[in-house]
Amino acid sequence: MDKTDSDTELDIVKQGLPSRTAGSLDPSTSSYSLCGTSTSTISETLISELDTQKLAQGCLERYADEAGDSRYASKKSSITDSVDFISTDSALETETIRLREKIIHKAIKNIKSSMQVDLCFVLDCTGSMSSYITAAKNCIQQVVEHMESTNPNIKLWIGFCGYRDHCDGSDRLQIFEFTDSYSKFKSYLSDQVEATGGGDGPEDVLGGLDAAVNKMKWSHRTRILLHLCDAPPHGRHFTSQHDNYPDGDPNGLTAESVLKDIKSAELLYYFGKITNQTDKMINIFQSIIGEFPVFDLDTDGKDPKALTAKLFEAICSSITSSVTLTSITDENVYERRKKNLEKDSREPDWDTLPVKTGKLLHYLPPKTLADIKDPKYFKNKSNLILRKFSYKHAPKPFSSGAERYAYFALDVTHKLTENIVIKECIDLGKKANSLERYLEMIEVSTVAYFLSAEFNSVAKKSGIKKKVNFLKPQALRHKDDSGVQCYAVEPKFRDDKFKRFNVNRGVIKEYHSTLEAFAHFTYEHTGGYLVVTDLQGVELENKFLLTDPAIHCTDRLRFGRTNLGKRGIKDCFLANHKCGNVCEKLGLTRISR
Repeated sequence: MDKTDSDTELDIVKQGLPSRTAGSLDPSTSSYSLCGTSTSTISETLISELDTQKLAQGCLERYADEAGDSRYASKKSSITDSVDFISTDSALETETIRLREKIIHKAIKNIKSSMQVDLCFVLDCTGSMSSYITAAKNCIQQVVEHMESTNPNIKLWIGFCGYRDHCDGSDRLQIFEFTDSYSKFKSYLSDQVEATGGGDGPEDVLGGLDAAVNKMKWSHRTRILLHLCDAPPHGRHFTSQHDNYPDGDPNGLTAESVLKDIKSAELLYYFGKITNQTDKMINIFQSIIGEFPVFDLDTDGKDPKALTAKLFEAICSSITSSVTLTSITDENVYERRKKNLEKDSREPDWDTLPVKTGKLLHYLPPKTLADIKDPKYFKNKSNLILRKFSYKHAPKPFSSGAERYAYFALDVTHKLTENIVIKECIDLGKKANSLERYLEMIEVSTVAYFLSAEFNSVAKKSGIKKKVNFLKPQALRHKDDSGVQCYAVEPKFRDDKFKRFNVNRGVIKEYHSTLEAFAHFTYEHTGGYLVVTDLQGVELENKFLLTDPAIHCTDRLRFGRTNLGKRGIKDCFLANHKCGNVCEKLGLTRISR
């Protein structure tokens, strides 16, 4: 390996930094500017990767590959080698815009389709379930009103499939077809559904799920099956209770066959746990269908209000999570899940892992609004800071989203080590691991960080005490004998509950007036040029600490695949935003839906 391209030596000259210092994982660490550095002291491959024209061409190749254009499908050749008419900067830009429009058109179409939701309650309706039937009836109006207030783009159709046991004859199954009349749904539960029946311990769980899949008319893109029960299916492998059918379902249904149908029909399965009697069932189901959310609905039946509140939270969470998932892709949601790497939520034993070395890159903080609106600012090598970095890296991710895997990692550059997080792009094409893509991610966070500082300054003057802050990630370039690997690196959140508050595709998962006002502020402060969204992180006493934002921008050649351009601003932000008290205090122009 060429010594000049090795990550074992710092291969640039230390520079005197301007008075504005860039944030890093360790503020005391010396940083190195690429500005004015002799090219003889920087590895040739790194110089090549940071070449302005090559970054632009790399961006085009990535967008083209993501768009699925057959001319760019080859991973062996460069677009600029295979498309002879892209010979000037203007032609390159024209072709990139065309490809971006293709991606955006498809994304918006899929988003609008995903907002159409079929929600089916599958309930055990035997004698012990009376309070849960009542809770479903009582909370549905709250759910509808909440969705209309926070997510007016989401349209709900609600259905019901109740089951009892084989000894209950014609009352074993009850089906109420999907409707958008919530009053009819409530009336049906009140007048037609009674908690009665059942014989031995287990119930006809598989029969109920099978009826929900095959006897109901699922017709919309997002399909949610919310299953509530306090007893397992029949069969020795599900329960040790007295069972009239110890060999399993008398009609020949199996968990494998029923769950296969659920996957084929793309029904997103959620479970409301009431007792520990269903623990074996949950484990068996997850071994077949993969992980699914399990909501704790156990209230001992003593507090109807608490039960209704728990069920309300479960329903709202299942709706927003499902819409978020189906809005990402038009492929089978279970097939997409299968592509994810195996995860491990435990931190590794760091003593057993080797030390790796690399280079961290980040941008000098922009000074003005003009800087963040100028894409050339982020293509200028003089605005990049680079430093040497040593780290350890967990072998498996602890989490994953639509765009990235997240790994535990340890900064061992100095004697005092620091827990950090390393993020790797999910392979979405030939340029998934390019330094260009990671620098684009850092650009998004740098812009969001700048705008949050502007927001906090204005908010403080308006008497708003809660701040909005962003972590400052850096791009990591690691090279060894196997090649170059790139990542994003950021500090690790402390042990606060990580939440996704809103989604760039127009879903508000947890409403906060301050966060929605921040998004509104970014739109108004930049004159409608962009809006910062996909706000996720932790809520602390005096601030929100966020990471991995997305930006919709009128310039379609910036901010990556999550930038849905003017359509994203219009259809995913303006159409869904509701001004709250913080918007009013800041004097932001009211947005009419």
